[in-house]
Amino acid sequence: MISVGELKRQTLFEDISDPELEKLTKILQRSSFKKDEFLFKEGEDTKGIYMILSGKIEITKVTPDGWKQTLAVLPVGNFFGELSILEKRRHEANAVAIENAEMLILSKDAFEKLEKEEVSLASRIIKKLALIMSKNLRRMNEKFLNALINY
Repeated sequence: MISVGELKRQTLFEDISDPELEKLTKILQRSSFKKDEFLFKEGEDTKGIYMILSGKIEITKVTPDGWKQTLAVLPVGNFFGELSILEKRRHEANAVAIENAEMLILSKDAFEKLEKEEVSLASRIIKKLALIMSKNLRRMNEKFLNALINY
């Protein structure tokens, strides 16, 4: 059983009330992955939004010339897979556990049902997704500009 306390530690749910978190405990799934196990691979259908309860996840992309490029290493509290859900497309990167990991998954179907039946809750989750994605984009832009300046 997933607890409200576990959800409160997730960045994505920081601003969600306890009664709404209680609703989420009923639709989220718990899943475990061993070190070096793929959660998903580039080109696969999306399963949902993944939230890290324990372990670390590496997000990678293989370049056209075959090199593995690490895009991010995500620790506890972070989430990923949201772009594939929002854009309704297949995954464009790989996700692999670099330590044994435990995840919460908000499945694609559960997310779409939430959008229809719990509009206010879904709206707050989407707003949080947008805020975190914009913060990540600003951080990446800053790194890119610093790399250009220092080149």
